[in-house]
Amino acid sequence: MGPLSRDVWAQRLGAFRASPSAFMAGPEAEDLGRDLLSDLRSEKLSEQTKVSLLALSLEYPAQLWPDASAAEVAATSLLDTLVLLPPRPSALRRPLLLAATTALAVGGALGPTSGASCRLLPLLLGLAAGSDLGRGFVPASEQRPLQATACECLRELESCKPGLLGGSLGLLRGLLGQEGPVQPLSLLLSLALRNTLVLQSRAGAGLGALLTARVSPTGGGPWDWTLVEEGDGRLQPQAPSWPAAEAGEGARSLTAREHSPEEARELRAAVAQLLDTSYLLTPVAQAQLLWLLGWALRGLQGQPPALFKPQLVRLLGTAQLALLHAVLALKAAFGEALFTAQDETLLLRRLTLAAQHPALPPSTHLFYLHCLLSFPENCPLGPEGEEAAPLLLGPQLCRGLLPSLLHEPMALLARLHLLCLLCAEDEEEEEKGQLPSPGHYLEELLAGLWQRAALEGGPRALATLCFQASYLVARCLAGQPTVLTPLIHGLAQLYRARPMLAPHFVDLLDQVDPELREPLKVVLRQEVVSRPGRDEALCWHLQMLARVADGDAQSATLNFLRAVAAHCTSWDLQQGLLQVCRALLRAGVGGGLVDLLQVLARQLEDPDGRDHARLYYILLAHLAGPKLGVALGPSLATPALASSLVAENQGFVAALMVQEAPALIRLSMGSHVVKGPLPVLQLLPEALEPIYSLELRFHVEGQLYAPLEAVHVPCLCPGRPARPLLLPLQPRRPAPAQLDVHALYTTSTGLTCHVHLPPLFVNFADLFLPFPQPPEGTGLGFFEELWDSCLPEGAESRVWCPLGPQGLEGLVSRHLEPFVVMAQPPTSYYVAIHLPPDSKLLLRLEAALADGVPVALRTDDWAVLPLVGDYLRGLAAAV
Repeated sequence: MGPLSRDVWAQRLGAFRASPSAFMAGPEAEDLGRDLLSDLRSEKLSEQTKVSLLALSLEYPAQLWPDASAAEVAATSLLDTLVLLPPRPSALRRPLLLAATTALAVGGALGPTSGASCRLLPLLLGLAAGSDLGRGFVPASEQRPLQATACECLRELESCKPGLLGGSLGLLRGLLGQEGPVQPLSLLLSLALRNTLVLQSRAGAGLGALLTARVSPTGGGPWDWTLVEEGDGRLQPQAPSWPAAEAGEGARSLTAREHSPEEARELRAAVAQLLDTSYLLTPVAQAQLLWLLGWALRGLQGQPPALFKPQLVRLLGTAQLALLHAVLALKAAFGEALFTAQDETLLLRRLTLAAQHPALPPSTHLFYLHCLLSFPENCPLGPEGEEAAPLLLGPQLCRGLLPSLLHEPMALLARLHLLCLLCAEDEEEEEKGQLPSPGHYLEELLAGLWQRAALEGGPRALATLCFQASYLVARCLAGQPTVLTPLIHGLAQLYRARPMLAPHFVDLLDQVDPELREPLKVVLRQEVVSRPGRDEALCWHLQMLARVADGDAQSATLNFLRAVAAHCTSWDLQQGLLQVCRALLRAGVGGGLVDLLQVLARQLEDPDGRDHARLYYILLAHLAGPKLGVALGPSLATPALASSLVAENQGFVAALMVQEAPALIRLSMGSHVVKGPLPVLQLLPEALEPIYSLELRFHVEGQLYAPLEAVHVPCLCPGRPARPLLLPLQPRRPAPAQLDVHALYTTSTGLTCHVHLPPLFVNFADLFLPFPQPPEGTGLGFFEELWDSCLPEGAESRVWCPLGPQGLEGLVSRHLEPFVVMAQPPTSYYVAIHLPPDSKLLLRLEAALADGVPVALRTDDWAVLPLVGDYLRGLAAAV
């Protein structure tokens, strides 16, 4: 098969990008990767089309090369294509390098046993070094772009296999001082240095030799995988993250070995070389470089962090967020060893003033607030990990950072978080002539939030913001009664004003600590039971009471339930009432609850509700407290779907929902059934596990077939033969089709599952039906009558039908026996086929030769001629 055209590739790429999973499940999935690799060498496709193919391999490598063997083959083919490129400038060299690197990295083929890896690594190192690879491999105009691309590829491979470039550190140091792309080389060297520092301490290797060795970039020796084998994959994320800067396996491993004076000197020289050129990098690249070097040097003996001091002079006043983030990461790593108290004060004041700038975008504003909330102090007070405001950040400095109801929700929450940290250190004293204390300001802010959330018909976002703020205050100030008491009363007033916020209250109770949860439950329970009788918000009261009901205030709770029972006429209200009874059962309430359950078992209108009440009464009457709690607790096993009482188990929701599951069924096609007025497919099901109540649904795209009925099977068990399933087809046109199959079944654990099975293909021959058999001796006249009736409206043609070793007689007996009307074996056969819904196909097979037989055919539907030709020509090869 020749290369595909540009239009065909455009269609295939469009179909793939529209739904990669659907395309990979289709018939063209196996050929996509092979065709892509083959057509990259075709001279009929333009470079633009080939670049599009390579872009696909970069975006979806896991789909195209799903395992190591496929990735190895792909990388080898891509490298061969790269070598075969002519010496003139080409837009394919860089994409080919990237595609080969991606295939090895994603496919898991990168390793010492991979031939493609052994080819790619020296090639990339030679390109990064700007070496002459011969044969005009790198045109002069592509020298620097290819150097940069090779560095990026090596950095990706080093990230996948830490220590891969440990033996090339000396070469990379030498390249940094030459003409070449500074940024890719700097990032590559810093990553390799950082990984080597960790891994060489485990292996006990000398660092000085690695930093000074000047290996040949295109040397013929084997690649050194020693450090890679000492590693365990990815070390840590390679992005600045100062909260975790003090922990990690890498930090501990760096102190495992003390470097010699020569090694320490070479290491300082390498770091200084990288820092001296860092100003040439983009801000994001500088931030990455600073973090990698800071991470590498943290904890190393004999490596003072003063190496970073010249950079701090330049970066403390930067307006680039990425660089500011890197500076804070360095501060978290080195603390007062690198940052003086004046530096800390300057940095903190700068963050505070920047966060108050009115023209900041929301994301930048949140970034500055986050930096303040996570500010790494030189000498923090309190235990490690405890959240607290920086010591130098007082109310006066934060005056412009106090939250307001006019702020955006995210900004308000961030400012509120800072305010809570200030309240945690405040002694509730108001200075003369100064602003009110942070605690007083917090109370006013919460009151405003509650007032907005209590507005009838107010937007849901205001209520959500109110509860987010309440949770934040409860989490930060859980140990301060002076804050929690007004918080509890404010939330109670909010519930009194808008009971429909009950789901928010339930969620808040589930999240907060006991210091707030228990008193809030008492107040909310009092709010609910104090308003018995019919109420529009009764469903919300029951939902709330089901969460806060316990063994306290039993009398008031039961009186409320008796008063509202008569008003619970709908199913949802009855279920809410029973949920409260369930909560009381689990709390150990007896006495009056027995009488209430007896009344509910007789009076509730819904039979499901009566069953629940009766079950609760039986459990309460026959089980002691501990056993009752176990019976009402979550089930450890998935329940069988027997009745609505399964709702008492944790698995009830899962039992009622139809879940998507792996395919436990195999469905294949059986022999062709040619009896009856309609074509019938014979399906052979096979189960991998016992399944029950199987329903197979079939769907055909378009209008070729009438809707197909579902097929039902009561039970399927593995290893037990199942009877064939018959699926009648109702074609509206005699044409092949693809049936999409959807299975719905119940597992032995009671779960209802659905799954999409591989499609079934209806061939043209599956639609063949025989005509009624004519009386004996009239077959020839019957056939001639059908033959003459096809013209002039129909069509006539002749087709050459190849014969296999079985000859004409064997071919007819295997494929056409049910449709033969008149025969004179072994030389001639007259075949009449009925094509639903109302077409006919007539065949004359006469004068057979050794290798084939000419077939004269007539049909009253000219549209089937191509299908008939393909069918007859394929009979000899069919089994």
